[in-house]
Amino acid sequence: MKQLRFFLTILTVAGLAVAASRPGKNASVNAQAGSVAPAAPMLDPRSGHSATLLPDGRVLIVGGMRRNNDFYKSAELYDPMTGKFTPAGEMSIGRVGHAAVLLHSGEVLIVGGWVGHGGAASAELYNPSTGKFRTIASMTTRRARPSATLLPDGDVLLAGGTELDTPGGMASAEVFHATTLQFEPVGSMHEGRIAHTATLLLDGRVLIAGGRGASVTAATELYDPHTKQFVPTGSLRTARYKHTAGLLPDGRVLIAGGSDNRDWHGAMSSAEIYDPRTGKFTETSSLNDSRFKLPGESVQLSSGRVLVAGGSKLVEIYDPVTAKFLLVAGQLSDAWHFMTVTRLKDGEVLLTGGYPDNDHTTNQTWLYRP
Repeated sequence: MKQLRFFLTILTVAGLAVAASRPGKNASVNAQAGSVAPAAPMLDPRSGHSATLLPDGRVLIVGGMRRNNDFYKSAELYDPMTGKFTPAGEMSIGRVGHAAVLLHSGEVLIVGGWVGHGGAASAELYNPSTGKFRTIASMTTRRARPSATLLPDGDVLLAGGTELDTPGGMASAEVFHATTLQFEPVGSMHEGRIAHTATLLLDGRVLIAGGRGASVTAATELYDPHTKQFVPTGSLRTARYKHTAGLLPDGRVLIAGGSDNRDWHGAMSSAEIYDPRTGKFTETSSLNDSRFKLPGESVQLSSGRVLVAGGSKLVEIYDPVTAKFLLVAGQLSDAWHFMTVTRLKDGEVLLTGGYPDNDHTTNQTWLYRP
């Protein structure tokens, strides 16, 4: 299936992913960066799934895939009190590369994803009180791997993704209205994008960065929820997709890792910072390891540092005070791609699943402790 070849970019030549898991020459663990260690396994191996922190502190794990063409309807819950996973019902369809957002109501919106024949338009809500999923109105467009951003008013911006099996992304966007459970088309982006990042800024606008349309792009734009339009802003210093983005305490945005048009051969260690006051990007220190196929949103810790994990055995912390990446103690068992990272209420971070350089996913999980 073409869309899954794009999503996984599975390689038959072992070793092509080595460049994406080789630590920098001067890499060394920082004692102040915390540690990562194995935790209880999920019930099923998954990649391309979603992980959402619920109001009661549990984490909802939804969908994903076991292997090529084997998508999950199932969900499970991680309880930090017991450190274990339990079943959490099933969606109406199996999905991989979907989006999941916690709404102000406490329910979780699940939208889009690949469903075996291209992107899906269908949407569901998970109710933690009943432990059940229910189908709601569909999106206006089929979208696999769109970005999904909770806006200050409780609505959700859904941008880009792919509709069928083409490698390039779409420019269209829409908003989910939480009060009516309906989707409304809004102004399109200026470029088609998939595997981009979408970061909510402190002023309520959304920064859309990088991604792939006809090719991997350095273009960025801002969505204004008041006008429902996108406007261009400064360009990335390096065109990238399958990267990650994290909001810093002062309102700037960290962009790190990703790849260029060469995909596995073009994984990056470079990073840059977007300043919404100037609309410009500036370079910052590089990651200790090149990596891509990252969670779109990195986790901001209570300290203001940002955790970057996935695409490498190494877990790193970006310190905005020193503008450097610090290696945490411990490593993952492999360079897991398309894993999830979720900050728990106690400040720890749950890392789950992913796949290495083939389509064999893992049920392994880890806990990062600051």
